[in-house]
Amino acid sequence: MGLRTGPHTRSRTGRLRTALTVFAAWSALAGAALAGAAPASGAPGFNRLAPGVRYTELDIPAAKGMAHAHVLSIDLGNPRVSVDLLHPGAVASRATVSRLTDAQGAVAGVNGDFFNISEAQHPGVEATGASVGPAVANGHTFKAAVPDGQRFGPALPPGTSTEDVLGVGTDHRARLDSLALDGSVETTGTRLPLGGLNQYALPVGSVGAFTSDWGQVSRVRATCGTDTDRAEPCSTDTHEVTVRGGRVVSSADTPGSGTIASDTTVLVGREAGAQQLRKLSVGERVTVRHRLVAATSKVPYHFAIGGYPVLRGGRPLAGLDNATAAVRTAAGISDGGTRLLLLALDGAPEFRTGLTVAEVADAMKQLGSTDAFSLDGGGSTTLAARAPGSAAATVRNHPSGGAERPVPNGIGVFSRA
Repeated sequence: MGLRTGPHTRSRTGRLRTALTVFAAWSALAGAALAGAAPASGAPGFNRLAPGVRYTELDIPAAKGMAHAHVLSIDLGNPRVSVDLLHPGAVASRATVSRLTDAQGAVAGVNGDFFNISEAQHPGVEATGASVGPAVANGHTFKAAVPDGQRFGPALPPGTSTEDVLGVGTDHRARLDSLALDGSVETTGTRLPLGGLNQYALPVGSVGAFTSDWGQVSRVRATCGTDTDRAEPCSTDTHEVTVRGGRVVSSADTPGSGTIASDTTVLVGREAGAQQLRKLSVGERVTVRHRLVAATSKVPYHFAIGGYPVLRGGRPLAGLDNATAAVRTAAGISDGGTRLLLLALDGAPEFRTGLTVAEVADAMKQLGSTDAFSLDGGGSTTLAARAPGSAAATVRNHPSGGAERPVPNGIGVFSRA
């Protein structure tokens, strides 16, 4: 697969058509830009958004036609540059990438994880809009992962799970990892394992915790489907307990909705978990503990977002789909984790055939990534960036749905310059 670089406008006139190998094209960008130097002369299309942050466009010839990519290159080794989670302030909430970018003062951003977009299989149940995988924002654990069978999005590659994340540690290095929930609900003489944290689907028979980070949306969806099939009916055996200030203050048989105060945790149980929660009495002391445990990194995460890996150690994962092409968003890691690449395909009609997952892995490898991660695509794929001196970010690609789709989270690029 070869890639072409060049400027791009909405009329698509004057696009540079000189073919370049990816390595040669990107080395001009990465070698100069990531060191914080001036852009290489004669390299049209490489736009400096801020020190250590650059934007360019690439044509990607693919099996089903030409794809056009919008790419951000971020130098995490630059002390003035950072990335973090874009989010609307609640797990169960959505906003457009451009709005999130502006609201959080980011230089640029792309859409993030797959999410609970609809509930056609459960009539009368409110779709939460919450994301599939774990999320960490500014070092704060936002949520944990739903069971694999409850995810939205394409089938996971073999050996991956909803717990997989792309993260940046407190050492300012990006890496791929997985984050598992470790938590408990403790009362006098009883300790229950915690099966979920601010997630739209709980494992069968478990207890999940919902905090002020969840938002106002109904928690009923958490008791629908099973660990292997999200379309299965909602559980008929549920119970909810509200804990405030470390004591039980109320309970109900049906999960509720509404704002959760900062000193409050709502526990939702299904099946065996519901039966355990029914044993708790109003006034009883309860301690809820939760944290996300990394599978490999010993460095705490400043930021993490869900999706799934497609490239590890420079090699595509086995079993990647090479048949279904679509508009996609992806992230790549290079230079020992000090460089992050964010790619969003254009959804304009002439490019809408997009790439297969296998082609995404190949493209990210050609861009110099040793590890790469697939994010939500289709109508969610969006890249927004703020030009130097501009007060607002503009959408640089053409969303395939004709307008930006509200999403639950994304990756924001920040500069202190």
